[in-house]
Amino acid sequence: MLRRWLAALAVVLTAAGLAFVPAAGADVPIPSLKTRVTDLTNTLTAEQKGALEQKLGAFEVRKGSQVAVLMLASTKPEEIEQYSIRLAEAWKIGRKGTDDGVILVVAKDDRRLRIEVGYGLEGVIPDAIAKRVISEVITPKFKTGDFYGGISDGLDRIVKLIDGEKLPPPAAGASVSSTSKSGGRDPFEFMIPVFLFILIGGAALRAMLGRFPGAVATGVLAGVAGWVLFSIGIAGIAAFIAFLLTLMNTGRWAPGSGGFSTGGGDFGGSSGGSSWGGGGGGSFGGGGSSGSW
Repeated sequence: MLRRWLAALAVVLTAAGLAFVPAAGADVPIPSLKTRVTDLTNTLTAEQKGALEQKLGAFEVRKGSQVAVLMLASTKPEEIEQYSIRLAEAWKIGRKGTDDGVILVVAKDDRRLRIEVGYGLEGVIPDAIAKRVISEVITPKFKTGDFYGGISDGLDRIVKLIDGEKLPPPAAGASVSSTSKSGGRDPFEFMIPVFLFILIGGAALRAMLGRFPGAVATGVLAGVAGWVLFSIGIAGIAAFIAFLLTLMNTGRWAPGSGGFSTGGGDFGGSSGGSSWGGGGGGSFGGGGSSGSW
């Protein structure tokens, strides 16, 4: 019996260790979708980002269509077209079924950019029009180092084009707020439910199986959840942390009390929702255009 538990623990610890080993030549990861404007290069000032956020938020409230911006250093080893479609599939900008999303991707160090257009807007923003927005509006300012001006003017042109398309009205109660609830699955969004699971579920498993087996079982369950929701790397980290916290936890599960007792009062939790839902489930098929400066 002890050998089986030790083998299970070895699997959990090995998975956690592998999570910290970087893969050589790995693709650039997709950032989580937290705001409509994501600048990983720190090129835009807080005021500039705020202005772009307000512009895109107001447009979404008025029209329903979603537009997002990502500025990163490089997409290498992928070409920007490959990275951009991966990004679109992860973020799912635009409304599901309407597919009215647009993403402007700027790879600053590569001196490359792309406008990725959702299925529902390929008629109003065909590849040729997207190419003109890039070459006539955005890149002239990029060449002078005015990245904010290029992005802002480019978004103005994109918004104007979408305004010319008849789309379903926006959902009631849409908000300009820029905090995401979903798109991109940020692991930190799940910290409260995961912590509650470790405290409550771990204590219950410890009570049923014993201290060490209960900790192993909690780690395995947390690892499975991390793997299903995110990746094997997150699974390893979740399993390792859940195992250690459950092993060291001195709290107890009180059946029928509706809560977890830590000796200093009952522990409860709730999580509030965000007012911007992030990507709305829109689909992309590679429509749009790329350019350079």
